[in-house]
Amino acid sequence: MAAQCVTKVELTIACTNLLDKDVGSKSDPLCVLLQNTSGQQWYEVDRTERIKNSLNPKFSKKFLIDYYFELVQKLKFGIYDIDNKTFDLSDDDFLGEFECTLGQIVSSKTITKPLVLKNGRPAGRGSITITAEEVKDNRVVVFEVEARKLDNKVECYDYDSDGSHDLIGSFQTTMSKLKEASRSSPVEFECINEKKRQKKKNYKNSGIVSVKHCEIIVECTFLDYIMGGCQLNFTVGIDFTGSNGDPRSPDSLHYLSPNGVNEYLTAIWSVGMVIQDYDTDKMFPAFGFGAQIPPSFQVSHEFPLNFNPSNPFCNGIQGIVDAYRACLPQVKLYGPTNFSPIINHVARFAAAATQQQTASQYFILLIITDGVITDLDQTRTAIVNASKLPMSIIIVGVGGADFDAMEFLDGDNGVLRSSSGEPAVRDIVQFVPFRKFQNSPKEALAQCVLAEVPQQVVNYFSTYKLQPPKSPAAK
Repeated sequence: MAAQCVTKVELTIACTNLLDKDVGSKSDPLCVLLQNTSGQQWYEVDRTERIKNSLNPKFSKKFLIDYYFELVQKLKFGIYDIDNKTFDLSDDDFLGEFECTLGQIVSSKTITKPLVLKNGRPAGRGSITITAEEVKDNRVVVFEVEARKLDNKVECYDYDSDGSHDLIGSFQTTMSKLKEASRSSPVEFECINEKKRQKKKNYKNSGIVSVKHCEIIVECTFLDYIMGGCQLNFTVGIDFTGSNGDPRSPDSLHYLSPNGVNEYLTAIWSVGMVIQDYDTDKMFPAFGFGAQIPPSFQVSHEFPLNFNPSNPFCNGIQGIVDAYRACLPQVKLYGPTNFSPIINHVARFAAAATQQQTASQYFILLIITDGVITDLDQTRTAIVNASKLPMSIIIVGVGGADFDAMEFLDGDNGVLRSSSGEPAVRDIVQFVPFRKFQNSPKEALAQCVLAEVPQQVVNYFSTYKLQPPKSPAAK
């Protein structure tokens, strides 16, 4: 599995038209940030400075937070009027609060919302503006080698395959000097090895470095794309084949427990709750496959859960859940287990998005299945074709079936090839068996299946040199 995409996000806070709790002067506001990532207790992350006599404070202290795409990171911003020197806030006047997720903030970059009281009622007045910026290192590319900082010094090495590279020498320069280089007028530097110069009296240099071309390339991060306007489009495909068992039977994988859930719904909630923050309209298409559907009860491998082919969208993750529950008693579970129709369906929309020539849309397909895939050759070809598109596929296997074929599609053990031998240009499939997470915290499934998505997004858009609709400025 790829390493988690971890980065730092800096949040700047400002408020307007706050409640005035002081007599003879204005409120002295402070903002406290609380976080909750596991559904447990809120804990304090940090506080801003107190600003005296201001109902429209712009706090200079910024909040620094580790950002994880694969987690729902709940944040709560509380505004207090501070009139004493105690750390405890319970003896200070509460002016209002605002609760959201970090995903909602970074996907909008700047949000302005009214403050509410702790009982959820409007505070009456006052709003908060939160602006997010990714914290980055300064990076430059020199001789196709990435360096953290140029620091005016470039070192040249003699490469050795075992890693014991030998220093040839170094030279001092600046980026402005390197940018003067051209093929007709190269910029040249003497490469000096200080140890050799000290040992040899007649030492001149260890060679001349001639720079004929210098290009500054802005390498976008995942947050550059998200903050730049890229939308993540989420689609769900659900297995309604007969091997799931009669939904009315407690032994069925589609059986709804007394509290109204099953493994299918748990997977939808887990993954969907993360991704929904990155889609503005929160309208998600949801499909089923492998069932006989009304009114003719012909087998379909690509039917909308709401039975509306012209508008298969569900309103939010709850809308997908509601459509699934309503659909279940109306269809007859059948077979076989074919993935390729739904993959090709989403791929058509991903292909259309490439016409925009910007990194504006990326598609994530979640397939939840219980059994051995039937159309393996067609699915392999569909995935290979989809690997050329802004698209990732997540497969969650429910139940206790043999999922060897799914592991094969994952591509972690080698490049996936189509039935004709064409290789996938990217690894876009992530498979996990649900049973691996049955006794884990509810966030664990999403953390696992979504961990690779940020890098897949970056790899696709960088490969095709696509910039976000609102491109980041070169640093």
